[in-house]
Amino acid sequence: MTNNDKKVEELFSAGCHLGHKTNKIHPKAKKYIYTIDNGTSIIDLTKTVELLEQAKEFVSDLAKNNKTLLVVATKRVVSDFISDLCQKNNLPFIAVKWPAGLLTNFETISKNVKKLKTLREEKEQGVWSKFVKHEQIKLQKHLNKLEKFYGGISSLEKLPDAVFIVDIKKEKNAVKEAIEKKIPIVAVVDTNVNPDSIDYQIPGNDDAATSIEYFVNEIVNAYVQVKSQDLKVKNTSQN
Repeated sequence: MTNNDKKVEELFSAGCHLGHKTNKIHPKAKKYIYTIDNGTSIIDLTKTVELLEQAKEFVSDLAKNNKTLLVVATKRVVSDFISDLCQKNNLPFIAVKWPAGLLTNFETISKNVKKLKTLREEKEQGVWSKFVKHEQIKLQKHLNKLEKFYGGISSLEKLPDAVFIVDIKKEKNAVKEAIEKKIPIVAVVDTNVNPDSIDYQIPGNDDAATSIEYFVNEIVNAYVQVKSQDLKVKNTSQN
């Protein structure tokens, strides 16, 4: 079995081949459809393997050049998974809701992030202890809200160099803003969308948790492996 065959098998096991019903197929997505089975489009996984490798090469290069990748996947089925994986690997992410203007109005969004950091610091330093209990509760609620929407991007000090998006239909605002700011997009493209606006297209099921997790793991690992190698090299040269 070749490496490509093995990859196809892995993708198939994760359900990455299952596209949308025929009445939802986007004409531009037909190039990635292998066949129709019982009214459901089946994605050509040989094409997925090839394009996934290209996307991984691109994110590896980003990491080599110390560039930032922002992960965007707000589907409820994978929200916790995305948060845990990105936090563990120090990657900026959006897992709840796309903050309108994150890319096109970055300065305004940054103010909310700054407020979040200030509240975090004040709480840790015990500044809140001077307030009465109901005021502390109010501050905690405000902090929780900011954490929910901006916690994943608190390390983002400038616009990301690229974005990785799951479900370009759901995340149409993220796609639109990235295109406007000329930020390269890596994305999982299902059979119900036009993939042509995406720089690095990965044909696949963007609905099932198993499929999304497979793709996110592949992209994040491709990025993180290079980062960790660079750290090892730096540490070795310093010792």
